[in-house]
Amino acid sequence: MYGAAGPPARSASAPSVRSARRPSTPATGVSFMNNQKQQKPTLSGQRFKTRKRDEKERFDPTQFQDCIIQGLSETGSDLEAVAKFLDASGAKLDYRRYAETLFDILVAGGMLAPGGTLADDMMRTDVCVFAAQEDLETMQAFAQVFNKLIRRYKYLEKGFEDEVKKLLLFLKGFSESERNKLAMLTGVLLANGTLNASILNSLYNENLVKEGVSAAFAVKLFKSWINEKDINAVASSLRRVSMDNRLMELFPANKQSVEHFTKYFTEAGLKELSEYVRNQQTIGARKELQKELQEQMSRGDPFKDIILYVKEEMKKNNIPEPVVVGLIWSSVMSTVEWNKKEELVAEQAIKHLKQYSPLLAAFTTQGQSELTLLLKIQEYCYDNIHFMKAFQKIVVLFYKAEVLSEEPILKWYKDAHVAKGKSVFLEQMKKFVEWLKNAEEESESEAEEAPYMFEPSCLL
Repeated sequence: MYGAAGPPARSASAPSVRSARRPSTPATGVSFMNNQKQQKPTLSGQRFKTRKRDEKERFDPTQFQDCIIQGLSETGSDLEAVAKFLDASGAKLDYRRYAETLFDILVAGGMLAPGGTLADDMMRTDVCVFAAQEDLETMQAFAQVFNKLIRRYKYLEKGFEDEVKKLLLFLKGFSESERNKLAMLTGVLLANGTLNASILNSLYNENLVKEGVSAAFAVKLFKSWINEKDINAVASSLRRVSMDNRLMELFPANKQSVEHFTKYFTEAGLKELSEYVRNQQTIGARKELQKELQEQMSRGDPFKDIILYVKEEMKKNNIPEPVVVGLIWSSVMSTVEWNKKEELVAEQAIKHLKQYSPLLAAFTTQGQSELTLLLKIQEYCYDNIHFMKAFQKIVVLFYKAEVLSEEPILKWYKDAHVAKGKSVFLEQMKKFVEWLKNAEEESESEAEEAPYMFEPSCLL
């Protein structure tokens, strides 16, 4: 058509036909490629890996409750089946988020409102602690359900502890039977270590204490706890959380006495707990007595004032004389800084103890008190190496000062001594004991002179 010359030359200013036909929307090719990517075929049945926590179904508390209650209703009263259901459900239900709801259901049968009541419009289940038989065997079986669940999902441990603390604060909202079941269950869980004894702090709530709920609950709890273990294990658990001296706080302030506690728990069949609390109070009183003794001695108070104070404390706290003489000995020996040289410490000890002999003599009116003092002297001399050679000199000093008498000394020598330094101390005492055995009735002056044969030169 154009002939041999071909098409006319395109003007530089003339628009391109192709650019004139270009659509106004950009990147048609890119769009096409994206479509191609979206339509990329995949293999049939392919699965994508996701984390387990991403697979958990997201429910609100009500939906979560419905799932748990429905599952429990299918297990019936078979607690082994309940444990298996709870184990399997943890893989798909969010136990971490709804721990409180889960434990509310297992204990009370449904979600608890503040105060401990169950909401009327919520689903409930009879597969729970509160609907179970009120006996220790059943509560032991329920304890196994909780043990298995918490062992399987360790993160529930803290949530369960918080749940029990809450339940204890709600005690007034439960029936007496429900409180009894919860008390037995808690005792078993404390015994097997699922719960920490610190949860008992909730029982010191003022309203629970005032209305007697705390003390009544504690009776059932300690019975099941001691039944599973013993009083020594219970005491150890209480000491670890500094609650061994707080048990009397289960009663109102006007009833917080050893006598009232002992009477209440002994009548409830918990004599061992009563004796434990009595001993704890005595230990506390002994520590306070020794502390005050040391302060009085450091101030240089007259012996007559110290003796009067100690006797009042003995009577008030029912502390026996043998215990007191041991405390006085410890206090006397702690009020001085002893010489580190063995050849000088005996002389220092005799001088110091001679000063305090009247105080010790006031509390060695019984043979057992004298024997206790002898054993304390033996243990002290053994534990403090510089006193090893001073034992006999101290005993002779106390014999002369009428702190110790013949019969307890002979008994100590024969069979009442302890193993600490036995051979050394028996050898030291041999001549003096022989004199005690062989001495016949003498005049008063001769009797006074004889012991000086064995006293250190500083007392001659």
